[in-house]
Amino acid sequence: MANLSASDDYFRFFGLEQQFSLDLSALDQAYLAIQKEVHPDRHARGSDTEQRLAMQMATLANTALQTLKNPIQRGLYLCQLHGVDARLETNTAMPAAFLMKQMEWRESLEEREEDLGALEALAEEVDQSKRDILTEITQAIDGGKNYTRAAELLRGLLFIDKFALEIDDAISALV
Repeated sequence: MANLSASDDYFRFFGLEQQFSLDLSALDQAYLAIQKEVHPDRHARGSDTEQRLAMQMATLANTALQTLKNPIQRGLYLCQLHGVDARLETNTAMPAAFLMKQMEWRESLEEREEDLGALEALAEEVDQSKRDILTEITQAIDGGKNYTRAAELLRGLLFIDKFALEIDDAISALV
């Protein structure tokens, strides 16, 4: 059965290196291998303990997969593993330049909510900003092991992700 002793570290659970830059196909392969091993149907004739353990492992595999697949969740998880709490609920402080950019984007969205081309251009700008921050997070975590900086960047990325959804909704309303 899968390594339950590795359940305190999702990366180790899947046999992956603990880093932000992740080979998603390797993650999927590791997940499928574990699911194949612990699938409840394989343990239907086992003892109650074996069935319960298989169910726990399958649930753990699902939770770990969802955490590691999502870049924001993966980054927050890495920060947590290294003792840094992003304090998402209480720390909303952002650099002034970031806040100004957010205000500019919001104004642009409000002013152009009926202009599909302008919304698509705004979506691309926001997406580029997201890619840039993901690169910075990769450098902070994988390059510098600077989990405090990564947590700051992840807080900003949450804002960007939420705004990107608002743009998607505005575009969907026009098409």
